[in-house]
Amino acid sequence: MIAIVCLDNNNGMMFNNRRQSQDRNLRKHILNLTKDSTLYMNAYSYEQFSEETDIDNIVVDEDFLNKASEKDYCFVENVSLSSYIGNIEKLVLYKWNRNYPSDFKFDINVDDGWKLDCTSEFEGFSHDIITEEIYTNDKITIV
Repeated sequence: MIAIVCLDNNNGMMFNNRRQSQDRNLRKHILNLTKDSTLYMNAYSYEQFSEETDIDNIVVDEDFLNKASEKDYCFVENVSLSSYIGNIEKLVLYKWNRNYPSDFKFDINVDDGWKLDCTSEFEGFSHDIITEEIYTNDKITIV
């Protein structure tokens, strides 16, 4: 699977059971990235995509990380990923470039077995700059 995660400067993902932030330009970016693939997420994450029109590639399932296959995208906001590390072929990290309060953090160390393939930046709607980092899992061989 290809996991998509949004992070603050301290690898925070959530605070007090709520997402730290969201951005409409980021949603458009994610939908464009995944337009030819399946995009899995849970109902909590789907709340922010539900007003988008003409999206038929989103699958909403609470067990989405167990159902996703190779090349499927998973948008992850409130689920720990470390126990799925053996199934994650790529990580797409979006960084807010801000410090937010957080009590739920990203639990994969990208310095351990991950290769940074590319970095890019784009303008958000409510964020000046959002950084995209794409990592490949060096421990997984896709046949």
